[in-house]
Amino acid sequence: MDGKLVDWDDAKVHVLTHSLHYGLAIFEGIRCYNTKKGQAIFRLEEHVNRFFDSAHIFNMKIPFSRREIAEAIIKTVKSSGLKECYIRPLAYYGYGVMGVSPAGAPVNVVIAVWPWGAYLGEDGLKNGIRAKTSSFIRGHVNSNMSMAKVSGYYVNSQLAKQEALMLGYDEAVLLDTEGYVSEATGANIFIVRGGVIKTTPLTSILEGITRDTVMELARDAGLTVREERFTRDEIYIAQEAFLTGTAAEITPIKELDGRTLNTGKPGEITKKLQEIFFSAAKGQSKNKKHGRWLSYI
Repeated sequence: MDGKLVDWDDAKVHVLTHSLHYGLAIFEGIRCYNTKKGQAIFRLEEHVNRFFDSAHIFNMKIPFSRREIAEAIIKTVKSSGLKECYIRPLAYYGYGVMGVSPAGAPVNVVIAVWPWGAYLGEDGLKNGIRAKTSSFIRGHVNSNMSMAKVSGYYVNSQLAKQEALMLGYDEAVLLDTEGYVSEATGANIFIVRGGVIKTTPLTSILEGITRDTVMELARDAGLTVREERFTRDEIYIAQEAFLTGTAAEITPIKELDGRTLNTGKPGEITKKLQEIFFSAAKGQSKNKKHGRWLSYI
């Protein structure tokens, strides 16, 4: 917290912390994997860069450099004793002022790590999840700046997630303001039709780092990837569909809105991308390019 290691039980904030009341905090989700060469943080530089980009979009001045944040992340993972973990850097407006404007409030930075397995469950990762198109939509690009990863945006995700869970589904698919598929509550969406991989362009979605990873891995494997809009009914008739994200990794979708996708089992392209992705993330890939994504501790 703010440059110092703090015991888990002592990591506290004031009840009048500005971001707690008004929702403006910047965060990242990063994973550390246990590889044959030891612990390695996946795509650390890209996550730190997005962290600072998000802050810049909202004129939040992080009181540390990118290098200091990266080093602090490594230090926190080291001190945890965990072989594999999820990493959460968070920059927020602390206690100092009240009112909508954060002007005058200090910017605090915290980095926490904890063990976190498959976000949508091991069975979901292996066999796929059931999803529901949400009655809630992603915000318009002029109401929310989707290139930033901001805590307050996830109220929208919570509404969609709660609705999906109450209806007996695992996850929600949100549409944009024009009715095209946007993303899930915390992950990007891909579909496969006719051997072509499609994913939503950078309009109403967060620029996912796992999304970028999968696109590069797919193209390196000789697969065609297109960034273009698609509708929910195109997911119904897709041969495959899957979610990507740091927490979700690559999770297949086996059903949407009560429609089974193809055979109802993860497709060959999805399984191939999972294999390549985990090989790269866990330092097992023979492709030297993938080594640049790993920051060994």
